[in-house]
Amino acid sequence: MTNTAIPATAAPIRPVASLDEAEALIKHLTEVMDALLGTVEEETELVRSGKLYEASKLEPAKTELSLMYIADTTRIKASRSYLARTAPALVEDLRKRHDMFRALLQINLTVLATAHAVSESIMRGVSHELARKATPHGYDASGEAATPLPSSWQPLTISRVL
Repeated sequence: MTNTAIPATAAPIRPVASLDEAEALIKHLTEVMDALLGTVEEETELVRSGKLYEASKLEPAKTELSLMYIADTTRIKASRSYLARTAPALVEDLRKRHDMFRALLQINLTVLATAHAVSESIMRGVSHELARKATPHGYDASGEAATPLPSSWQPLTISRVL
């Protein structure tokens, strides 16, 4: 994700002041979570199918949606006591949706971590195989087949253009 600076002199968060405003905020947050989940699910499918370049194109949308999510949740936190008094059912529904949202995001994080681990394993394997082939075949002092030393490994060049 890109580093988006949030100004230190940002205006203070204004809590909601009416039930209509609370309903509009919760509705907006729900829409943002749905859009973010849709984007994340699309990214997950692209990563699973090995289309990493296409998945990387989703980053700007994810960043924008994430910033909206943070803004809405910060405002809801600032309005916590008011919402608990005036709209407890809305708060409970939002809490349930948020739990589902977090679970689905955890699946995405697992897929991304797995893809990263597999990629790293493949690159280490390629590097080791290239070092093995570059090492002269012979035997060490104990009569065992010589294995390449890490110092004999050559760096790899990776093309990020797919």
